[in-house]
Parts: sequence; structure tokens; C-alpha cells
Amino acid sequence: MLLPRSRPFANTARLTTLGTLAGAGLLFAHVPVWADPSPALDRFSFSVGAFSADPKFNASVSSPYGALRTRDLEPGRVTMPRVTADLLIGDSHGISFDYYRYKRDYFGQAAGSESLGGFGTVNAIGNANLNVKLDFAKLSYKWWLGSGNTVFGLGAGAAYYRINVGANANVAVNGRIGQLNEDASDDAFAPLLEVGVRHAINPDLRLFADLSGVRKGGGRFHGNIYNASAGVEWFPVKNVGLVLAYGVTNIDLARESSSAETRVKVKLHGPSAFLKARF
Repeated sequence: MLLPRSRPFANTARLTTLGTLAGAGLLFAHVPVWADPSPALDRFSFSVGAFSADPKFNASVSSPYGALRTRDLEPGRVTMPRVTADLLIGDSHGISFDYYRYKRDYFGQAAGSESLGGFGTVNAIGNANLNVKLDFAKLSYKWWLGSGNTVFGLGAGAAYYRINVGANANVAVNGRIGQLNEDASDDAFAPLLEVGVRHAINPDLRLFADLSGVRKGGGRFHGNIYNASAGVEWFPVKNVGLVLAYGVTNIDLARESSSAETRVKVKLHGPSAFLKARF
């Protein structure tokens, strides 16, 4: 009698299946499982809001015909849109993004008196119109130290900023009245450093503080931007919350070219409010 020849193949198939399942079990047994992060951190969060700042502004614009300088101007409160996002990778590493835009037009007194060879003395007369727009974005890597309700963060990355300054004023050159018109626009990338702390009173009520600095030396477009803020996060529902903070920003940027130099100093301080979603 001849035995069926399919049985050895069936046994082989069963052994192959069992080996595959065993191998898969061993593989998944060695895959690391992420533990829950600190209650002060989120796996992913996205915030949209505004920074209501009280600015102090100072600018100077020089040209072949002279220099225009403003005194410290305090033109009143300005509201800037702001967007932030944070992504946690593993339990202690993350990526952070921040963007805001500062835009303001100024009308006020300006002063300038400079003696230039071939042009005599140049004086600014009366008021000057100045318009300033700054776009600022940063992307950084963060390393969070600690695993309890309080964690400390160290960050490093890059910042991008673009500034546009327009100036218009009446000037007097050797007794003749003229018009000074300058428009400067440029952008740059610069290294960024950050430090921060997060503390969870409970999973739905948290405190935070951050400090960051951007500095670029040399080149046609250079300067520094420093930010500091502290605030509270409150989540009345699981995934949506309100963020209230108070911040200070110091901006000092300069742009140089063959024919002119523009320098802008802006100090901003005031409260911020965000709607935050976390996942």
C-alpha cells in the first residue's frame, strides 16, 4: 500500500509556521515599549495664540547723505500672532517649533546731525515715518532631564529671521530741504540655544518657564534676539487647554550694505494667551 505523500509537506508547513510565530514573539519581546512620559510633557501639542506686547523702539538709518536716528519710541500696545508646536520622541527627547511676526508703523520725532565730507552737515527735520516688519521662526531639538512631575530641558537648533525697515523723513543738507527714503530688507539663519523647566501640579494644571537666545555675528545681517517667558497651562478638558504667559523679548538687528546701514532695537514685554491641543 502506498502512503500519502502530502503528510511530510504538511508537517514541514506546520513547523515553518510555528518557527515564524516563535521568531516573531522573540522579535516583539525585544522591541522597547515607551513608558508614559512625565505628566509635565505631552507626546504632541500644538498652540495658536497671540502676544500682546508693549514695545519700546529705537532705529537708525544711515545713507551717503547722512544718518537718521529716532529717540526711544513707545507707540502703544501691539498684538502679534504666534504659533508653537512640540513633539516628544521617546521619553526624554523632543522637537520644538515657534513662529511669530512683529509688524508696526511708527510716526514720531527723529534726529540726525552728521558732518560728511563733500555733503556738509545733514540734519533731520521734524517727524519721520518708520515701518518695521520682523518674521521669526525657530526649530530646535530638546533633551528633557527628569521623569517625575518636574523636568528640565536643554535645547539647541536654528532660527530664521527676516526684517524689513522703511524710513522716510525730511532732511536739510547745506541749507537745502530734501527727502531721505531708505528701505532695507534681509534674512538670515543663526544658531539657537534654549533652557526650560516644566512642572505638573496635576496632569491638567502645569507651570513652565523658558529662556532662549539667538546670536549671529559678522556678515551683512547680524544681531541677537533673546526671549524669556513663564506661565501656566490649564486643561478643562482632556485634550484642549488654555495657556497664559508673560514674556519679554529683546531684538537688536543690523543690516549693512555698501551704501547704507540700518539698525533696529525693539524691546517687547507683555502677556500671551494660547489655545493648546495635546495628544
